[in-house]
Amino acid sequence: MLTAAAESRRYAPRREIVGWAMFDFANQAYTLLIITVVFGELFTTVIVGDRGDGYRLANFLWSMALAASYLLVVITAPLLGAVMDYRAEKKRFLFFSYLATVVSTALLYFVEPGYVWLGVVLIILSNYAYSMGESFIAAFLPELGPPSALGKISGFGWALGYIGGLFAAGFTLIVLGEATADNFERIRWVGPFAAGFFLVAAIPTFLLLKERGQPQPVAATYRHIARLRVAATLSDLRYFKDLSVFLVSLLFSMAGVYIIIAFAFIYGAQVIGWDEGVRNIMFIIVQITAAAGALGFGWVQDRLGAKVTYLITLALWVLAIVFIWATPGITEIANRHFDWQWQSQYVFLVVGCLAGLSLGSSQSASRTLVGLFAPLSKTAEFFGFWGLANKLAGVLGIVLLGTLQTLVGLQASILLCAVLFITAMLLCIRVNEARGRAAAEQWQAP
Repeated sequence: MLTAAAESRRYAPRREIVGWAMFDFANQAYTLLIITVVFGELFTTVIVGDRGDGYRLANFLWSMALAASYLLVVITAPLLGAVMDYRAEKKRFLFFSYLATVVSTALLYFVEPGYVWLGVVLIILSNYAYSMGESFIAAFLPELGPPSALGKISGFGWALGYIGGLFAAGFTLIVLGEATADNFERIRWVGPFAAGFFLVAAIPTFLLLKERGQPQPVAATYRHIARLRVAATLSDLRYFKDLSVFLVSLLFSMAGVYIIIAFAFIYGAQVIGWDEGVRNIMFIIVQITAAAGALGFGWVQDRLGAKVTYLITLALWVLAIVFIWATPGITEIANRHFDWQWQSQYVFLVVGCLAGLSLGSSQSASRTLVGLFAPLSKTAEFFGFWGLANKLAGVLGIVLLGTLQTLVGLQASILLCAVLFITAMLLCIRVNEARGRAAAEQWQAP
């Protein structure tokens, strides 16, 4: 049972919740334009290009760049989270990650065809800074309302994020055009535009979000503080058994999610062979359904529980992956048996609805569970471990997919995601949400 104090915790002012959610609105421009929709396709098909291997080298380099950035997060996120909690500097660290993301993303303008290693370095830097900011902003979540409302608040943030992505990418697709060699002089502006969108849209976060922690006196260097606190938390994790099991489950589920984020539109271009118009429609569909999933399942979380919601979203992911893999085959069978004239790219749009619904809801549910299992005095540190699990998942998933697709091709490799989601479900069954929440509320620092 949760303590009365936990459930009586007041909501933060509405403007502060909106300010917190605006960071999701702002940073989605980076995820969508740089990682998912535009720059990933531009990097693989134009900057590296098809070198007679069906883009396998290009896909491999893209996966390695992302994996390297996630590995940096794995190494640094818990350490920085520990310092942030100790010194009550979550907002300061968030601001530094925000500026680093803006600058390194804007510099992507200078990555031209053949400038492969410049592109790799800038992707590593920008995605590292973005990913750290993702952990830093999540650490504020438990302070924004009572535990029973965190699912709703988290879902609101994710939903607003996908709306932000819809605005950012909608402008890009209409004004900058497609990611092709012929259109390179226009589409190369996608980096500066994503940087500018993030720069402006995140301003309300820094104006409205409050730092509630009380800084502890600096008795040693930050590096020493980080090492001591992380070592203590690793020791304390035996007390937070449900959080520990969930983080392992999250490792597998997010490995699948990061594969989809990094390769979905590359898959559409290389396997489905979609037209630019269908690609744009898919983008709109995914954003709308992801926002609906995050918002709708946020309300479901506060009624059925975050664990049950998380398991439902993983089941949806398994179905989505099977249909993604089977889209060309389903289209061929339908056309042959019913004398239809379907095209795979249009069948793929239907699959995109299911994938979008799964995307927003699963990420929101995982963030809520960590918020429920984290003591208020260690939120940044625990979300540092959440960031560690997320990005270690990115390393695992993207390296596996990047290597596997060089052997069997991209279409067959996508089934790896289904295996990852099923593994995550089996692990999460062992999590007891009520016990994990009680452990967070009753925890006392030694």
